[in-house]
Amino acid sequence: MNLDLPGLRAQLEGRLRELGDREARISDHLHNRDREVPEDWPDRAAEAQGDEVLEALDHGARDELRQLRAALLRIDAGTFGACARCGEPISAKRLMALPTTPLCLACASAA
Repeated sequence: MNLDLPGLRAQLEGRLRELGDREARISDHLHNRDREVPEDWPDRAAEAQGDEVLEALDHGARDELRQLRAALLRIDAGTFGACARCGEPISAKRLMALPTTPLCLACASAA
């Protein structure tokens, strides 16, 4: 495999930090640690609607954080680049496009 694993690791760790920071900001907002709660109902309703969007973003960020951590564990274990299902190598092209993927194209397509 012709991947720059140290470079890829640095990229994944950078993304992990970025998402961790975003998750903390979203959590602060959702728990009103960074804002005053509006007193009137129309403003509260608008805030609640915005919070629903933030909760969806937070859910997506948590999923990506899980994938990033798993990819970093595979790098540490020396199994990065091997399909978690069939054990065959994952193409470098696929890993460059989807660095957190645990599956080769054939196994991902079959799922």
